[in-house]
Amino acid sequence: MDETQFLTCIEEYQGIIHKICRLYRDTREDREDLFQEITFQLWKSLPAFKNEAKISTWIYRIALNTAIATFRKKKHAIEYRPVLPDLPEEQPSEELALRQERLFTALKQLDDADKAIITLYFEELSYQQIAAITGISENYVGVKLNRIKIKIQKLLIQ
Repeated sequence: MDETQFLTCIEEYQGIIHKICRLYRDTREDREDLFQEITFQLWKSLPAFKNEAKISTWIYRIALNTAIATFRKKKHAIEYRPVLPDLPEEQPSEELALRQERLFTALKQLDDADKAIITLYFEELSYQQIAAITGISENYVGVKLNRIKIKIQKLLIQ
């Protein structure tokens, strides 16, 4: 994959990256930094991508690992673009926007591993795909999802 194909891939899957950034970082600036760090890690990891998994699975794995990792003290030389790709311009209804915000608030209270699993579930990935990305068994994905759903229900009731 050359640079042009990589940029096209980032543009196509930017929604995945934006969701992870929103879930793992609170401020716009931190989300922008994380988006750039994820993009850098994807570019750096590109030579290791062997097309054995779907590109979206690979992107999720790199994005989640980058989001969960603590910020490193050593800064990498990165060429920054003046503008990040925008989120899709869908305007949800006010009620839907409020419900989504409540859900994000509840999700942010989960630990990092639970956030990763439920994010992948919301993206309608199969248990097998979630297991491949997170490194846990398919059966344990099911167990974790049930526990996470209960936690979210309790958080939404509060």
